[in-house]
Amino acid sequence: MSESAKKTRSTEPLIAARDLTVRFGRQTVLRNVTIEVPRGQTLAIIGESGCGKTVLLKSLIGLVRPVAGHVVYDGQSIDTLNDKQLTALRTRYGFVFQNAALFDSLTIADNVAFPLREHRRIGQEEAYHQVRDALAMVGLPSTVMVKRPAELSGGMRKRVGLARAIIMEPEILLYDEPTTGLDPIMSDVINELIIRTREQSDVTSIVVTHDMTSALKLADRIVMLYPLARLGKEQSQVIFDGTTDEIERCKDKRVAQFLRGEAGERLQEMRESHESSRMLSAMQER
Repeated sequence: MSESAKKTRSTEPLIAARDLTVRFGRQTVLRNVTIEVPRGQTLAIIGESGCGKTVLLKSLIGLVRPVAGHVVYDGQSIDTLNDKQLTALRTRYGFVFQNAALFDSLTIADNVAFPLREHRRIGQEEAYHQVRDALAMVGLPSTVMVKRPAELSGGMRKRVGLARAIIMEPEILLYDEPTTGLDPIMSDVINELIIRTREQSDVTSIVVTHDMTSALKLADRIVMLYPLARLGKEQSQVIFDGTTDEIERCKDKRVAQFLRGEAGERLQEMRESHESSRMLSAMQER
């Protein structure tokens, strides 16, 4: 492949959401969201609770279907795929769930081997050999293979979840709040493992997080979503899209408050809501 072809390939989006709208019943969670992720990039999606981060992540692999817009993976709209084709496509993804989502009844070895058993014809000995390699990549000894998830700490379960996600050697890894519930040291261990996985596998990564320490350490690029309830009808739900350096210089008050962890107008909104409820209650009692 020529150098110009390589350059073109590297800048083409591996995955993209285009004008994506997702609604549950009468509640719209995402509205006309467009995001493109080039090959090899690590994108962090940030925003306060309820802004649609996890819904966007699940939409990218077809776990949530949009009511409008579409997701394109490697040039193909996944909306056009049937169930069999979508299942095959998902072997190119690795998904690290927020709470690891391990099977309590299975050993760690069988948890990590699960994708191999589902999608490849492979014997137990070969599967367990690959499991040992995957666990070693995330810093876990082979002695954990016989244990059950309940016997492991939260940080160890997160690492098992990462091992399961990488065992199929995916093109893209999606992380849903990978450091939630962990202490600062274990959070940094997970961050370092994500970086190591990216460097060793040359994988494209999308990380949903509200942990700004993680976002700034991991990401090449950051996208910030904002809750629709706080936006006008014509306002974009993507209120920031840029590099880690750019977000630290961003003048948008909403972005700056999120980065600093400041309550901003939220406390005033809470007071006003409380006062409205009190007045309504008083009127009803008359």
